[in-house]
Amino acid sequence: ARNRAPAIIYIDEIDAIGKARDGGGAAGGNSERENTLNQLLVEMDGFNTTEGIVVLASTNRPDTLDKALLRPGRFDRQVEVGLPDRPGRLEIFKLHMKNLTMETVEVGAPGVGMSSNYTWEM
Repeated sequence: ARNRAPAIIYIDEIDAIGKARDGGGAAGGNSERENTLNQLLVEMDGFNTTEGIVVLASTNRPDTLDKALLRPGRFDRQVEVGLPDRPGRLEIFKLHMKNLTMETVEVGAPGVGMSSNYTWEM
């Protein structure tokens, strides 16, 4: 990213590597995950605000993240993106259907309580 700055780094499902550490160390079953998390923390500390690098991440489980990830200068801001409401789901549905040829159908309540991925899979 430093060689390509300005850059945006996006980490999807950061909880896969960013789960709170249990303190088990090398004897624990998650040493590779913990080593990866430690390296990520070191790299993030190496970025400064003038480099033009923004790091974003998403998770469905913010409650499981290691506190070190949420420290100032790392992921210190959180934005909750909730599930789309009915009009939003309908717009997502229309967007995915726009290139398909089919008769107009009445859509009741597409994907109630579902994310946009599930709405598309319908």
